[in-house]
Amino acid sequence: MAAFVAVPSSAANTALRGSLTHVPQAPPSPAPAASLAVKGALGVAAVGAAVAAGTRRKHRSALAGAATVTKLAKTRSLTDAKVVVCAGAMLPEGRKLRVAVIGGGPAGASTADALAQEGIETYLIERKLDNCKPCGGAIPLCMIEEFDLPKDIVDRQVRKMTMISPTNKEVQIGQTLKDDEFIGMVRREVLDDFLRQRAKQNGATLINGLFMGMTIPQSKEESYVLTYNDFGEEEGKGEKKTLEVDVVVGADGANSRVAKDIEAGDYEYAIAFQERMRIPDGKMDYYKDRAEMYVGDDVSPDFYAWVFPKCDHVAVGTGTVVDKKGIQQYQQGIRDRAAVRIEGGEIIRVEAHPIPEHPRPWRVKDRAILVGDAAGYVTKCSGEGIYFAAKSGRMCAETIAKSSKQGVRMIDEADLMEHIREWDSKYGPTYLVLDLLQKVFYTSDAARESFVELCEEEYVQKVTFDSYLYKTVQGNDPMGDLKLGWKTLSSLYKFNNSEPDKMRTLA
Repeated sequence: MAAFVAVPSSAANTALRGSLTHVPQAPPSPAPAASLAVKGALGVAAVGAAVAAGTRRKHRSALAGAATVTKLAKTRSLTDAKVVVCAGAMLPEGRKLRVAVIGGGPAGASTADALAQEGIETYLIERKLDNCKPCGGAIPLCMIEEFDLPKDIVDRQVRKMTMISPTNKEVQIGQTLKDDEFIGMVRREVLDDFLRQRAKQNGATLINGLFMGMTIPQSKEESYVLTYNDFGEEEGKGEKKTLEVDVVVGADGANSRVAKDIEAGDYEYAIAFQERMRIPDGKMDYYKDRAEMYVGDDVSPDFYAWVFPKCDHVAVGTGTVVDKKGIQQYQQGIRDRAAVRIEGGEIIRVEAHPIPEHPRPWRVKDRAILVGDAAGYVTKCSGEGIYFAAKSGRMCAETIAKSSKQGVRMIDEADLMEHIREWDSKYGPTYLVLDLLQKVFYTSDAARESFVELCEEEYVQKVTFDSYLYKTVQGNDPMGDLKLGWKTLSSLYKFNNSEPDKMRTLA
């Protein structure tokens, strides 16, 4: 999913690898900032900060005074001298920290943009510049403002969410929204291109190429040497090229090649399957400002199915972790459940993609770090990842810029670990709460019926949207939380100890 452009590798400048011994980072629980209703029920849970156990920063006093060492090779001129920069030392005058970002989705593009704005020498490598990733495309309101997204990026402003139970009981969510609040629906090909072009305008070098791999520094005098196929402006075979950099940011998705190269470990993943469908105008009007979420064993044993509006069509899809081979069966299930509302639709595109279920065992090694899907920052019960991808990329870039003093100081693993600690501290509790929600409500159709029933509660809807739109775990009404807790237990008991309702027919 990544790419590079031919950049002359500096024969004179290579960076010393950071001296901190790699220690496994214990990730936080899987991150689910889930479906709208999901977030609501969980938002009320009082959860203490769950900061993943990372490694304590190594004392760097020995590095603090490290000086730049210059080795003169046996050459005829000083221009061929090799400059070795120790981690923690200032870079030679005129030399900036070199960072390669692999992958140009929201995570990679946001990383490159923030780095370039800080004056750091930045390379953004992306192969699929016209990529249409299978993605529901929902983004929270806070992302539009925080990442300064133009209004025309948003295809639809969703103010109504319909939750549909296994027996087709419908609950309308959205009554607590203010007039200026909505969920943005975007197409990934539009959003990703905007973010990449902005990074380019701010100084990042955008490379249309396929990242093939990299050599890992084996000594303190070595840089990372990346190999990629450069496709330039045209499609074709591409030209094999290399690039030397000091830092590598892997933002190349669930099948991250960077993660493989640094031996970051595997994680469980879901398969998301989606069909883009153009439906008759009369039916499209229904989805003008509405999205639908369906739950039930017929559409997914452990996830949910959706009908989300795009600019002139809808996205109809589902996902699963535990039964990937059955994904076509579950896709047929959502087609059948939503049949009356998408009747007459024409499939214009079919998409499938893996979605990580939890962070990788390792997210940092030496001067390489993972962000976004590559790191595993996707919500477990909803598969939401756009905001968390972009946010992790920006936060990572801010850490690199700060640690390198805006690109004039060499960094090491200890510096990058600061980002991991900050991320886990900020979002660990959210991930834990949403993970709990999935464990409680996604286990059976009886639990799903209970879940949808709870979504009728005004308090749940308020907490749901507040938590989703502003990416914080809400719950500032202790009495409301207690009442909801009691109703949750009562509802679960009722549906687990009674005959299921008869199947309803959707209007």
